[in-house]
Amino acid sequence: MTGLQLIGTGRALPERCVTNDELSLTVDTSDAWISERTGIRNRYFCGEGESTVTLAIAAARQALADAGIAPAQIGCCICATVSGDYATPSVACMVQAELGLSEDIPVLDVNAACSGFLYGTVTAAGLLENCGGDYALVVGCEQLSRLMDMTDRSTCVLFGDGAGAAVYRGQTAGILSGRPGQQGYYRQGAGTGAEQDRHGRPGGVPLCSGSHPALPA
Repeated sequence: MTGLQLIGTGRALPERCVTNDELSLTVDTSDAWISERTGIRNRYFCGEGESTVTLAIAAARQALADAGIAPAQIGCCICATVSGDYATPSVACMVQAELGLSEDIPVLDVNAACSGFLYGTVTAAGLLENCGGDYALVVGCEQLSRLMDMTDRSTCVLFGDGAGAAVYRGQTAGILSGRPGQQGYYRQGAGTGAEQDRHGRPGGVPLCSGSHPALPA
């Protein structure tokens, strides 16, 4: 096997849509400022009972139905996320349990931020190649609303919550293949840019679910 063929997709969004005008009530910004610079006019934030895991499950279930593939046919499950509900169990394990995927297949999370879904896809190709199986389930899922600094207009306007999933078929003449890389020295976080680690080096986004100013309901 040298590649993957995309055969099914799915997606999931939380119920709550947050407009630029709503954000302007809690941070110094406006619909015009955001839309002119990013093209974004709204995003979705999780509410009660919604999370990275629930979104991942919904998107994965939709992708399986779109592909016409039964859960028992999946040979590996990869979830790409930086905002899983827990450090462990992984989002992928919770998707496996909820959807009834086989217990003798590799399931794991991949943390590669914006490029996570691509890394997940390449990882899935390798797992099918080495561990066997015909189909891979890859999910990109985030609940970034619980990690963002909602007082920083340079970042809080950019991100939201959601999930997308794909089912791939492994095959010799696959249409998808890749060779990922990374520039690790560009490790400054997506927060204010002022964070540092204990060695004084630029840090990243802290893994916590700290409180932030509530948006109007």
